[in-house]
Amino acid sequence: MSRTRARVPAPDQACVAAVDLARAAAEELARPGEPGEHLGYESEGDRIVTHYFACLDKAYRGWRWAVTVTRASRAKKVTVSEAVLLPGSGALLAPEWLPWSERLRPGDLGVGDLLPTPEDDDRLEPGFTETDDDVDHQALFEYGLGRARVLSAIGKDRAARRWHSGEHGPHTPIAHAAPAQCSTCGFYWPLAGGLKHMFGVCANEYAPDDGKVVAADHGCGAHSEAAVLPPPVEQAIPILDDLGYDLMEEEAAGSVDESASEELGHS
Repeated sequence: MSRTRARVPAPDQACVAAVDLARAAAEELARPGEPGEHLGYESEGDRIVTHYFACLDKAYRGWRWAVTVTRASRAKKVTVSEAVLLPGSGALLAPEWLPWSERLRPGDLGVGDLLPTPEDDDRLEPGFTETDDDVDHQALFEYGLGRARVLSAIGKDRAARRWHSGEHGPHTPIAHAAPAQCSTCGFYWPLAGGLKHMFGVCANEYAPDDGKVVAADHGCGAHSEAAVLPPPVEQAIPILDDLGYDLMEEEAAGSVDESASEELGHS
């Protein structure tokens, strides 16, 4: 069975010998003395060789200068094709770029911030697909099966007042700046029992209220239907044209009115 092997061209000797030419090209890009010792070369193709030089710049430790030289067929003169600074073994590199949606962490959302939810977010599903009977099971538990005592009407009323007037109610800066209320958010999980019409639990990990009881009329920028809105247009401050009349103090204006009244009275 025959195996096809890629042809590796032999290094062109004229290009291999062009170390000084390659160093001069690296020095044109770097500051004087930064290209260090010659680290070797690599054949890139027919009459194409890349020379490597150590980078002595303290800000680029582990990097190396790579200068590619070449010559035309049957030509004796070697020319520089390109010169770049490349990372070597142990070079300090910037972290891999991530889109903002993947860099976001819980707690980053602030007052007035909007967090649009993508259409294919696997944490949400259309409302008509909700077919489980969790609410029924919770309603049975609300009657007190298995518990000696449950919340009374007074206890529920006090809790409702406390939650609604707290930091997870509607009277907070982040709720005032929200695009919509929690009751219309896909991450809003209503409570069962008598408080289900007023409160629920936030299930959005990026929201500041994640895992907390929130009022139905609370809100934040992580609403499931939030959209990026264009920045508001700043209105220019009106310029007061004071050339057409004279500004008068209030007392002076009052004295003028009194004198005018006296003249009318004498007449």
